Amino acid sequence: MVQQEHIIEVKDLVKKFGSFTANDRLSFHVEKGEIFGFLGANGAGKTTAMRILCGLSYPSSGEIMVAGHDVYREREKIKKKIGYMSQKFSLYEDLTVSENIRLYAGIYGLRKKQIATREEQLLERLGMLQIRDRFISEIPLGWKQKLAFSVAIFHQPAIVFLDEPTGGVDPITRRQFWEMIHDATEEGITVFVTTHYMDEAEYCDRVSIMVEGRIEALDTPAALKQQFESENMNEVFLKLARK
Repeated sequence: MVQQEHIIEVKDLVKKFGSFTANDRLSFHVEKGEIFGFLGANGAGKTTAMRILCGLSYPSSGEIMVAGHDVYREREKIKKKIGYMSQKFSLYEDLTVSENIRLYAGIYGLRKKQIATREEQLLERLGMLQIRDRFISEIPLGWKQKLAFSVAIFHQPAIVFLDEPTGGVDPITRRQFWEMIHDATEEGITVFVTTHYMDEAEYCDRVSIMVEGRIEALDTPAALKQQFESENMNEVFLKLARK
């Protein structure tokens, strides 16, 4: 098996759906505490790989360890050590802000006293104390996004997986969201984020770029721009895609 030197270790991950190969022999690792960007166009296979890493789907083959656990045999243990935020916000529209927080905190196994203390701290930090009793359906998209991320790390997981978390929001809110991501890493949380916004790669410590189910490049943003003689990550992606 692969060595457990990193918080995520992937070797030759393959995922097939019939004759279609969604993930074609992916190999990479993620360091503890880093922001790892999993980039690619829609349909490149990012979400499929993320679901496997989260213990939500089985790979067809390959060796995968997440937070010291094997994805084939220890999926439930993996789920206890991670947070997850999908591209479709995982908040209940017909529950209030406070009810959503308490619901997920309970699912994560936190005690009532812990929940009460952390809820107050969270709402104060987000500036949402005044809207704690409003339904999720009534608050702006940007606030939903920040709350969904905060709920995903409410139980202080080792890793948080973010699946295209900034889709559909304005550039200012996107920037604020990335500031929250950086704050999470300072608390020791590893962030694994998928996105098709190439400018967001600049905020990551390292990025991989997927094209048609394969990882075509993996390094720091600065190194990739130098390697492909590009001004920005969008140029890097276009050169890889056209190849």
